[in-house]
Amino acid sequence: MSGSEDKKRSELDPASARPFVGVHFKCCGVYARIYRSADGQFYRGRCPRCALQVTFRVGQGGTDARFFVVH
Repeated sequence: MSGSEDKKRSELDPASARPFVGVHFKCCGVYARIYRSADGQFYRGRCPRCALQVTFRVGQGGTDARFFVVH
């Protein structure tokens, strides 16, 4: 896709432009997307079954990983 096509796609579907990380919650064997906070400082979410809360801080020296396993 070209840059203009990406822009059109994000205008039509704003959710596709929203940053997220994938998390596998081993506690319940489920996968969830965890979206970035409005201020861009954290990714925060919960296990959809047991409500275990996770927080990933955004910052220098972090990781480029987009998928995590939480025990």
